[in-house]
Amino acid sequence: MFWWIVAAAAAYFVKGLCGFANTLVFTSILSFTSDNVNITPTEIFLSYPTNFIVLFKERKNIKLKVFLPLSALVLLGCIPGIFFLKNANSGIVKVLFGLIIIYIGLEMLFRDIREARTKKKSKASKFTLLTIGLVSGILCGIYGIGALLGAYIGRVTNNIHEFKANICAVFFVEGTFRIIVYAFSGIFTIESLKIGLMLVPVMLIFLFLGLWSGKFINEKIAKKIVIIMLVLSGVALIINSRDSIYELYNNVMSYIKA
Repeated sequence: MFWWIVAAAAAYFVKGLCGFANTLVFTSILSFTSDNVNITPTEIFLSYPTNFIVLFKERKNIKLKVFLPLSALVLLGCIPGIFFLKNANSGIVKVLFGLIIIYIGLEMLFRDIREARTKKKSKASKFTLLTIGLVSGILCGIYGIGALLGAYIGRVTNNIHEFKANICAVFFVEGTFRIIVYAFSGIFTIESLKIGLMLVPVMLIFLFLGLWSGKFINEKIAKKIVIIMLVLSGVALIINSRDSIYELYNNVMSYIKA
């Protein structure tokens, strides 16, 4: 139970501070000691109310032109994802997305440095934003991971408050859908619900600590923290899929030797 408490504390402090990355933090810490059959339903049980709390707190900063299209993309992402994953190695897909997330996070960091030097705000093309939005919707819909979604919303919002409001609004819609699917498919178990209930106090304490800490952090520093979390999220995806990398490497070497 110790690692569950550590994972919940770290994940929801990050959630309060940045508005996202709780799923990857939570899953990354527990993936070495617990099975996904318990991790995933427990995480959605905890993250669903946190999205509502942050959304309610930042409700004045919701941008419908950001929130509504992305919510639709996330829900639609589940449909091709089901067929795609039947014919693809999901671990390799996660590695690919991890590399994309790292690239986008570093691009955002260097773009901020460039803008600070030139004092001019650069804008990405609509095609780039559409591509990021679509891929992030599919990634979030398939895996429940919002790192790439965070990269997209970071591009189309003006401050950390708008970022938190819109990303949590999308997560809330996506979470509602996943809860319905989990309930009807039997993914929720008594064990996962028990663990979730025991972790609720930890989740609430560290969520509000994260929200409170955000009041004392400069806007630019907060944005850099978001970017760092994006990059770390990508690294975590790759690390958690290392078995698939080894499998791919062994298959390639076997093919070469043959």
